[in-house]
Amino acid sequence: MSNDTTFSASGAYDLAQAEPFKAGVIQWVRKPGEGGRDDLGCGFWTVGPADAPGPVEVVIHADETVHILEGRVRIEVADGPTHELTAGDVASFNAGTRTVWNIIEPTVEFFVYS
Repeated sequence: MSNDTTFSASGAYDLAQAEPFKAGVIQWVRKPGEGGRDDLGCGFWTVGPADAPGPVEVVIHADETVHILEGRVRIEVADGPTHELTAGDVASFNAGTRTVWNIIEPTVEFFVYS
C-alpha cells in the first residue's frame, strides 16, 4: 500500500459520466486502487426498478456505507433487519454481509467502500 498523502478526488453527480454496472450505472469519484488504497472507493450508483426487476442477492464485498440521495430501496439482511431507505437515509454493512436488494423507485445512492 502506498503512503502517498497527496492523493485527492472530488466530483459531483453527473449521469453523463456514469458507466454500466451490474444493475444500473455507476459514476466513480474514487475507484478502489486509486491513491494506493485497494480497500477504499466511492461514487454514485443510479438504478431503477427496470434495471433490477426483482430481488437481487448481494454479498457485500467490502465494508460499505450508503446514503440515498433520491428514490427508495429495501435491503433485507440475512438473519438480520430489513432497511427501507429513502432520500436522506444512510445504512452501513460489514464486508461479507448477505443481503437482498429490492429497487422500489428510481434511486441515486452515494456509496463508500472502506
